[in-house]
Amino acid sequence: MNIRRLPIYILIAFAILGCEKDFLEVPPQDQLTDETFWSSEENVRTFSYGFYEGYFIGYGESFAWGDYFSGQSLNDDFAPTNPPRFTQQVPTSGGGWNFGWVRKANIFIDRVATVPMEQEAIDHWTGVGRFFRGLEYHDLVKSFGDVPYYDKELEENDNEMLYKSRDDRTFVMDRVLEDFEFAAANVRENVANEGQEVDRSVVLAYMSRVFLFEGTWQKYHENNTEKAREYLEAAKWAAQEVINSGEFSLGNYREVFNSLSLSGNPEVILYREYAEGVLTHALNSYNNKEPQTGPSKDAIESYLAADGLPIALSSEYQGDRGIDNVMANRDPRMYETFVSDELRLNGIDFNHSTTGYATHKFLNEEIKDDPIGSSNLNPTDAPVIRYGEVLVNYAEAAAELATVGGPALSQADLDESINVLRNRPGVDLPALEVVGGQPAVNGMTYDDPARDPDVPALIWEIRRERRTELMMEGFRLDDLKRWRKLEYTDMVEYPDINRGAWIVKADYPDANLDNLVLTEGDEGYIIPASAAASLRTFDDPRVYLQPIPLDQITLYSNNGAHLEQNPGW
Repeated sequence: MNIRRLPIYILIAFAILGCEKDFLEVPPQDQLTDETFWSSEENVRTFSYGFYEGYFIGYGESFAWGDYFSGQSLNDDFAPTNPPRFTQQVPTSGGGWNFGWVRKANIFIDRVATVPMEQEAIDHWTGVGRFFRGLEYHDLVKSFGDVPYYDKELEENDNEMLYKSRDDRTFVMDRVLEDFEFAAANVRENVANEGQEVDRSVVLAYMSRVFLFEGTWQKYHENNTEKAREYLEAAKWAAQEVINSGEFSLGNYREVFNSLSLSGNPEVILYREYAEGVLTHALNSYNNKEPQTGPSKDAIESYLAADGLPIALSSEYQGDRGIDNVMANRDPRMYETFVSDELRLNGIDFNHSTTGYATHKFLNEEIKDDPIGSSNLNPTDAPVIRYGEVLVNYAEAAAELATVGGPALSQADLDESINVLRNRPGVDLPALEVVGGQPAVNGMTYDDPARDPDVPALIWEIRRERRTELMMEGFRLDDLKRWRKLEYTDMVEYPDINRGAWIVKADYPDANLDNLVLTEGDEGYIIPASAAASLRTFDDPRVYLQPIPLDQITLYSNNGAHLEQNPGW
């Protein structure tokens, strides 16, 4: 079943869920009901598609897109002219405090057991339901911390459960781990719509993501070594299972993000299919002929030199005076992500970048001048989760485990994760080595002068690999949160996140560059957010968790219960 064709199935699934009370009272004669729908495996599959649009967003639809590119620009990779801020006040309503998807998953899990199917099919679809429930609780915990946990459908008059207190974060995540373990044991390895339907590899890939997040959160926020180790072991195991399957491999880096078809791409574990006149997006266009928020100087400088060393230590680094020098002798993934032969400046190019550096990671060069290459008509397929992420998840989980009582990170760990990425066709960077617990290249240890002193050198390099491999894919803010490093987003403390390319205005005599503010007058680094009042700062750790909206606290109170607000809000 093509993901692009899902809307009709999503409508069916939500119609059944949303109308449940009405049709239980007066069963309609010409519509599906809760009693009649759960009659076949095909109907179960149809209902499951109702989850896909909520979790497998890909490049979104029409002019709206998900976290790819600047869909998530509150981090240190992007340098906007008007930087987004962290939540400033408690919302009246909304804010993500919603358990509708939990209810949907619980209904699905309950009803699957009633369908006349073989036990293997019941176990598979129960696993799919528990996978989605686990995903939703991970999202809720990531946003709010402690949340009430529900593993069954609630009745409207069950006030004791409806207004129950928040359950401890670790209690909830233990239940999520149980859900993922069940799914990993029971979801089918082979499904009819390979690459577009939840199978065991999809479950395992997401499991590596979810428990890398929670394991590092437990380490850096809760100082809970026991739980950190348990969750990191789960993340590493899940990633190892994907690696050991031999099902996935790496090809051309950019083709994962700009292809008209991802069918058969060996790196893609799950993707969303797009097609002209059926389902399209606009991400290609935002990398094409539109102005864009550019990558920061900090992001550009995170890429290694071609000799595998940080730029501050490499004799091959040519400096940052001119785009040719910046791009010379660097990690080839940099060229696949950013335009390497020109700066795009406000005052010269309509499709300018705030920093001069422009992203083209998602641009299909063959259609860029066609109608489908612009507006909201883009038909390029979107990776939803890919093998490259699993490999960096494995490397980081293994490295972090070594700090909480697990085995030391070995060369074998690096060789089946980061060094697979570095050996990707077209990349061919020197292997990352571990020598005496320190990062090394060609047998020589090194320590990046730009390293945060709070972060061990080897973990710093693994985090760098994650940042560059997943650049512009929407992971950076979550990574900074789980590492307890939101201070990296402070533009006063870290001014390079509010800097772009170095230019000399006199080099552009025919252009009007009055809108560009530079660090040294008529030359220097571009300062995208030049007004002091616009600079984002970080001085309030309460934003690691979102506030619970006021209407929910009031609703609890009106029903004789208490819903505790998050600290600091």
